[in-house]
Amino acid sequence: MFSEIQKLFERTYATVGINLEECLIDRQRCGQLSRLAGASARELSELARTFLRRSGDQLYVGIYYSRWLIEQLERNDPRRGISDTNIRALIAFVEEINHALHAALKFKEGLREIHSEEFVRNLELQAMVDTYLVLLLFVAFFRKAQRVSRTDRRWLRFHLFAAANPNAYADPNLRGRYLETTELAARYTQFLDSLNGIRRVEEIRKFHSLGFGEKKALILGLPEK
Repeated sequence: MFSEIQKLFERTYATVGINLEECLIDRQRCGQLSRLAGASARELSELARTFLRRSGDQLYVGIYYSRWLIEQLERNDPRRGISDTNIRALIAFVEEINHALHAALKFKEGLREIHSEEFVRNLELQAMVDTYLVLLLFVAFFRKAQRVSRTDRRWLRFHLFAAANPNAYADPNLRGRYLETTELAARYTQFLDSLNGIRRVEEIRKFHSLGFGEKKALILGLPEK
């Protein structure tokens, strides 16, 4: 499933030239990188994480999934259907692939400030938007005529944008980051829902090319629903 999701993102945007599955790391390495990342990293999810490190003109990526998360997806394979039992694990699984892919693409474009707040918020916002669209594809696959109902969309939006609690972060920067990106992603995906398939692909490709400030300005300029 990992390679299938990577290929889906690459067909939509661009290829990264590497198999991101080779960037998977174990729990021990995750612990080492978490300690190097500093105090704020302690608040990040222990279920899945993406680590980025720059050395000159090289970008090093590490993707970690907990044993529990993998077991959930193996026991309740999303390719056989998604439900309350596997939706949270699937969201985390897709988001980390998305983080790694977009970080690599931006690095190839010449962006080097991979730990700047703007870069990180850009990755978070993009991941929420792309994950919502991937989840729609999963749901549509199991629906007659591949129609996704309003109920389906409300259910997906709840798990992506409402179930998470950014206010739980003690670190004010993390709290602000996730509050802002969640609000922006929820608003932008509502706009995407109003577009047909071809127009939606054109729109998200344009969106992907923007920096965080430009994405934010675009979203705030959309008409209120």
